[in-house]
Amino acid sequence: MRDFIIRLFMLLSVPLVAFYSSANPKIEQKFVAITAIVEHPALDNVRKGVEDELKDNGYINGENLKLQFASAQGSSANAAQIAKQFAASKPDVIVGIATPSSQALVATTKLIPIVFTAVTDPVAAKLTSSWEASKTNVTGVSDALSLDSQIDMMLKIKPDAKNIGYVYSPSEVNSTIILKQLQDELEKRGMKIIAAPAQRTSDISTAARSLKGKVDLIYTTTDNNVVSAYEALAKVANESKIPLIASNPESAERGAIAALGMSYYDLGRQAGKIVIRILNGEKPGDIPPQVGNITQLTINKKAAERQGVTLSEDILKSAAKIVEK
Repeated sequence: MRDFIIRLFMLLSVPLVAFYSSANPKIEQKFVAITAIVEHPALDNVRKGVEDELKDNGYINGENLKLQFASAQGSSANAAQIAKQFAASKPDVIVGIATPSSQALVATTKLIPIVFTAVTDPVAAKLTSSWEASKTNVTGVSDALSLDSQIDMMLKIKPDAKNIGYVYSPSEVNSTIILKQLQDELEKRGMKIIAAPAQRTSDISTAARSLKGKVDLIYTTTDNNVVSAYEALAKVANESKIPLIASNPESAERGAIAALGMSYYDLGRQAGKIVIRILNGEKPGDIPPQVGNITQLTINKKAAERQGVTLSEDILKSAAKIVEK
């Protein structure tokens, strides 16, 4: 009887052990790599949006998600090196923040899913061949804005503006595209653009000073060199009493009078949704590129005072956020 009980226990214990193992499998971990051309408030908000979207959908870093980030520190050479390192580590998805980093990724791998974001024109940047689903490993979210609404905002700040200054980096595709488009749109309204190229971040102040006495206001986009040195640009605008207008809300907090543009945090959330779709099994080539869908107007009243502008009640009422510093 004793031997029977022992044998019975041994037989029962095998399926019990097997059942315990199958009920507690090792948690599958996804791997998402993120790279940005440089770190500044707008691009940092994009990254935070991606990370928050992942977290809110159950992807927890250190548990079922491995999250890796690398900044190229404003260097295209660094961006290329990071792209190679990421491709070698074979993540499930790579997120490219801004055009140079996204271009480096696309040039490096044709297999690993890539989600670009904070890219104005992915077609001109040769990330995708069209705005249709690419059937490649690439998709993402653009931060393209209506230039008509940007010009309308300029005229609300400076109704008699005719000459628009444009400080930009000639090596950044986004900026050169917008320069041409803005030139065409301004001509339709009897206005013109005066460009001031600044190849390096250290050239921003000099480029801005070259516009003194020539322009009625300065307009800036999300040019990464310019945004990285925005306080220096704002200092020149304050000293020269030239109204400074931007296309990303974060710049209004750093010295622009007004900024009508994408919420870069929400742009990141939107890109994060695409990342999740890919992690859940969709192919990036089946997902058409999108355009950011949340814009906001931010006004900086103190910057207006420093740059000699009186803001109308109409534009103050239309602002989603008013900064007073």
